[in-house]
Amino acid sequence: MNLTGDLDDAVHQRIRLGMLALLREVDRADFTFLRDTLELTDGVVHRHLKVLEDAGLIDVEKGYEGRRPRTRVRLSSAGKAALDKEIAALKRIVERVERAAGAEPA
Repeated sequence: MNLTGDLDDAVHQRIRLGMLALLREVDRADFTFLRDTLELTDGVVHRHLKVLEDAGLIDVEKGYEGRRPRTRVRLSSAGKAALDKEIAALKRIVERVERAAGAEPA
């Protein structure tokens, strides 16, 4: 069994994993919320949102609020499934490490 074979490169990157986790908590989030919560620059947020959108893991809505452009993001059903799969794979890794640590003499 490949221990890391179930990890998805599009999801597993720490910033994208953080974005998906935040989006799982809310119906949708705006660009500013993601940027500020994850303490990122605009460019980094744009780049990672593009990867997630291209992978079909998020839906991006662009519009205006008054005269200000507004980008809102929501987790797609494929994104929810990918995040669930990623978390399950991470749990298997943690369980394996914990079993090995429990087997070591104190």
